[in-house]
Amino acid sequence: MKRRTAPILASAALVAVLGLTACGQAGQDSGTSEDGRTQLTMWTHSAGNPAELEVYERIISDFNASQDEYEVVHESFPQGAYNDAIVAAAASGDLPCLLDLDGPIMPNWAWAGYLQPLGLPTELTDSLLPTAVGVWDDEIYSAGYWDAALGIFARKSVLDENGIRIPTASDPWTKDEFTDVLATLKAAGYETPIDIGAEDAGEWWPYAYSPFLQSFGGDLIDRSTMLTAEGALNGDEAVEWGEWFQGLFADGYASNSGTIGNQEFIDDEVALSYTGVWNALAALDAVGDDLLILPTVDLGEGPKIGGGSWQWAISSECADAEGAREYLEFSFQDEYITAFADNQIVIPATESAAAASKYFAEDGVLRPFVEFSQDFAVLRPETPAYAVISSTFETAAKDIMSGADVKTTLDNAVAEIDANIASNDGYGFE
Repeated sequence: MKRRTAPILASAALVAVLGLTACGQAGQDSGTSEDGRTQLTMWTHSAGNPAELEVYERIISDFNASQDEYEVVHESFPQGAYNDAIVAAAASGDLPCLLDLDGPIMPNWAWAGYLQPLGLPTELTDSLLPTAVGVWDDEIYSAGYWDAALGIFARKSVLDENGIRIPTASDPWTKDEFTDVLATLKAAGYETPIDIGAEDAGEWWPYAYSPFLQSFGGDLIDRSTMLTAEGALNGDEAVEWGEWFQGLFADGYASNSGTIGNQEFIDDEVALSYTGVWNALAALDAVGDDLLILPTVDLGEGPKIGGGSWQWAISSECADAEGAREYLEFSFQDEYITAFADNQIVIPATESAAAASKYFAEDGVLRPFVEFSQDFAVLRPETPAYAVISSTFETAAKDIMSGADVKTTLDNAVAEIDANIASNDGYGFE
């Protein structure tokens, strides 16, 4: 495939401000430490997340003490400003050696020339969940210690009281059964039976709701070519999804007026909550043994959930890529992967790390999420166009939620996505 240099979508104002900051920060590498070791700069999006930073600091300290050739020096950014800082640093030729990134954006950054192939041993990357490995142009460019997964929280007592079958991963609720469940719960006194997180914004929308589209048989783009969304995002299956999604709100089964998180379920204001593993401990603390962690609904093509989360990459500007690889290989030890899982409440990327986890081992209370990730996860489209696909889908889905004509809205979304792909010469796809 051809490669072109182009930035991802970013706020121009933020890029300008962060660009001035980034130019004064160390990129590529920071020279030599006092004891003569080569310094490797590392950026993360983890500022304000002490649980995650604690594990990173442990890994860095252990690596720096394990050898005398390299010293990793890290800097953390707030997540909301992180992508813009990377784009600004790339524009000024000041990228760090090591950087983390949200999985779906990796193809854009690889296509734009920000990254180089990861080059980690095959036995390492083969041991990871498929959704924790980022591939572009038939090369691995990123890999992560963990993934996240979605499910439906419920109270066993509520389902039992209302004669509702408890679904399993092998026998989930069907579309018609789910509609009956929502109607039953509404009749039982829940004004809004399910919280699906529609008050949230940004990447939550494609992450959470495009799997519903895929379960109907549609998709965000035609993955056989990656050149058009025609037929995938506006075909019969996609229109059926849009009408079903719109109906959740029109029939009063879901709302976008709640609070971000899982509080409505904890307060028993909703009977069901479509949410992520990161909210599971709070739900367990509130509900205890009455909590059920259920698979999402089979809308025709089996249950689907989003896959692919934060991963690590090596920038194209790194002056000592071998040192960066040595650090990354060191960091993928199971003890660190388990620590991330139990500190962050995320799914370990290796089964051996899961086996050592307090929560995700075979008998762990959050084990269902491991199975959901293994069985139902679908990566968001691995294309540089994803930044536009994501924002376009969010706008379209919100319009549909608010009552817009489904077919017209999806046709307009397809036109916008296809125009972006055409204007970038197909992003290298032929």
